[in-house]
Amino acid sequence: MSTLAPIIFFAYKRPDHARKVLESLAQNPEAAQSELYVFADGPKANASEDALLQIAATREVIRSRNWCGKVHIAERVQNYGLAQSVITGVTEVIAKHGKAIVVEDDLVLSPYFLQYMNQALDMYEDEPQVASIHGYVYPLLETVPETFFIRGADCWGWGTWARAWKQFEPDGQKLYDALRLKGEGSTFDFNNTYNYMKMLRKQIDGQNDSWAIRWYASAFLKNMLTLYPSRSLVQNIGTDDTGTHMNQADTPSFEVALSPTPIMLQKLPITASVQGTAAFETYFRSIKPGIFQRIKKLMKRK
Repeated sequence: MSTLAPIIFFAYKRPDHARKVLESLAQNPEAAQSELYVFADGPKANASEDALLQIAATREVIRSRNWCGKVHIAERVQNYGLAQSVITGVTEVIAKHGKAIVVEDDLVLSPYFLQYMNQALDMYEDEPQVASIHGYVYPLLETVPETFFIRGADCWGWGTWARAWKQFEPDGQKLYDALRLKGEGSTFDFNNTYNYMKMLRKQIDGQNDSWAIRWYASAFLKNMLTLYPSRSLVQNIGTDDTGTHMNQADTPSFEVALSPTPIMLQKLPITASVQGTAAFETYFRSIKPGIFQRIKKLMKRK
């Protein structure tokens, strides 16, 4: 009998967001039998009094109840920043358990999220070309299969295994050079519909600290795939005025309704979906330029 994957939750200083996400997690039936690892980031050296209060309030929310069957809480004394926090936290938990499900404090979950993640992690565990399982899907304009593969990896509610996470390359310059050497910049950018190469270049230049662009590039260069659902099991709530990267005016570009039904899993051939990839490209082309740029700002912090 397979074991449920541990869940990793990253939080910082948004107590209301953290509560919504943890409450949605607890509503998953599998949560009661799952192990939860919480990493609460610490204050920056120049943190304001308000920031310190928000950090304290977030930690109070985290400790307010047992959100899963077993809970481990790591409260950082100093600020790691999201990239370092995610990379070290995922590495630590996967080293212990061999797999993990990763959630951040702006991702509200469907009650069917853990069912889908655990079933898919079991189904594709021994498929070396599968990098991860993803719970969010854009509000696509075209019909896609119930589940489908896209080349690379993603960051809004995802799970992976030790065998795949060991492929993560933290050196953005190495990734960028490899993409250019192989002439795959256009494919990496979904046929020039989303400027991921520019995002990676900015990570190298210190203009963003994105772990997610490096995770995507790492999996992409290994020709690895990520499984997506046709209906989203994750809703990003980091679009309100409390965030520093997005606001409510941006929301329609990727706002989704959580799936009212479970995702039905059937093992697929291990190949990128032509239909799914084309649907992503159509979606990216449909986004208004100004909103598109602001969405990328949110992605950069991942």
